[in-house]
Amino acid sequence: MKRFILLFITMLLFIPNVKAEEDLVPNAGSGILIEKSTGQILYEKNAHEKRPMASMTKIMSMLLVMEQIDKGKLTMEDEVLISENSANMGGSQVFLQPGETYKVHDLLKSVAIASGNDAVVALAEKVAGTEEEFVNMMNNKVKELGLKDTNFENPHGLDSENHYSTAYDMAMLGRELLKYEDILKFTSTYEDYLKKPDGSSIWLVNTNKLVRFYEGVDGLKTGYTKTAGYCLTATAKKNDMRLISVVMGEDSPDHRSSDTVKLLSYGFNNFKLHNILTTKEKVGEITIKSGKKEKANIYINEDATELLKNTDDVNKYKFDVTTYNIKAPVKKKDVVGILEIKDNKGKVITKKNLVINEDIEKANIIDYYKRNLKTIISGKN
Repeated sequence: MKRFILLFITMLLFIPNVKAEEDLVPNAGSGILIEKSTGQILYEKNAHEKRPMASMTKIMSMLLVMEQIDKGKLTMEDEVLISENSANMGGSQVFLQPGETYKVHDLLKSVAIASGNDAVVALAEKVAGTEEEFVNMMNNKVKELGLKDTNFENPHGLDSENHYSTAYDMAMLGRELLKYEDILKFTSTYEDYLKKPDGSSIWLVNTNKLVRFYEGVDGLKTGYTKTAGYCLTATAKKNDMRLISVVMGEDSPDHRSSDTVKLLSYGFNNFKLHNILTTKEKVGEITIKSGKKEKANIYINEDATELLKNTDDVNKYKFDVTTYNIKAPVKKKDVVGILEIKDNKGKVITKKNLVINEDIEKANIIDYYKRNLKTIISGKN
């Protein structure tokens, strides 16, 4: 640990001199740096080169678990029975035993912090019934996200001939996982304990040492096998800007950390994020045909931001709103239109879906009666 800290402090001294045209990840086979909200690529090296990704695989596994929780099909308090299959997984593990029972919360923590292969297989079986069916879910999700250079053969990342991804795809998967910010409660934890049913505890230490040694880092997932080398998908947030970096095929854990630091520091030192419009700001109104309410306020479905160089001035923006013909009933968060945001030269910076923030039921005969009566009274006045 002392050697790691000394190396870390030494490499920080040289970070301000790093430039974009330099090889920021000289020890990596591939790498990438993106800004999370825009998805904009700030740096890349062999970013679409297919490589084994080792335990970074668990980013997808955690994503599927978080999706199930978000959909209400799973809760953090649900209990998971440990099978022979999950308990007998090789590689990194938290030493689960067949027949033991753990909560989803505890297993997810074990995956995020200690990279437990046994824990992630147990979660896979809980979600999909079998490990094989969970892998099908993983690959279906890849297709849904439009990622063409990733294929999964297991939920843990142990070497398998047709198990691969790219730096770009891993960054996109990390971005997708970060939609569920609760995962950061686990990935940002440096150390914790897993309580066993017999009263004993397993010490969990984060395999991503940067959560302790680099300001702002709070995830996401390391990986290592002899075939994959040392890998890391990392994320950090400073000044309301979140970056995601990926390095693959590193030759040592020290180089994995130092190259990641170079990527993140380059991003934070050279770019800034400007918030154009938030989800709390009203964009306009929409007419709801046949609704109990005839009008509803509309908002963007996610914050609109623009990534700028630190030396750039903030643009003056133009907002083009297009609403659809909407008929009740309408649910909260239903898409009712689209917003185009353009800069002062007319270039589209971003597009956001427009939504309403309330449920609107279909009007009944009494509603129409009251509405007509109000119109009559208003006309007399």
